[in-house]
Amino acid sequence: MDSQEIQGIAFQIILHSGDARTLLHEAMTAMRKKDFDFADEKMHAAHAALIEAHKSQTNLLTEYANGTKIEMEVILVHAQDHLMTTTTLEETAIELEHVYKKLSEISKH
Repeated sequence: MDSQEIQGIAFQIILHSGDARTLLHEAMTAMRKKDFDFADEKMHAAHAALIEAHKSQTNLLTEYANGTKIEMEVILVHAQDHLMTTTTLEETAIELEHVYKKLSEISKH
């Protein structure tokens, strides 16, 4: 696999994980406003974007597993960093949604 192909995959990972990150921040803003339906929409869209990022990553890993030589490039490391931090942000947002919903229920009483 040549450098251009690796960079293309890296940019796909960055693109999709970046989209997911933006959507997750929008979801958390909605949670603070108790707009849980909108937050859920954004969370689902973010998850779909993360799936696309993972597909790109999986394709690269499959190539590697099949014996294709993959030269490590800085942009690929950067892409992996984006994906992992956004995945962690998604996990955090899921937990925050539970907390915000519970606080919302408590404040109604």
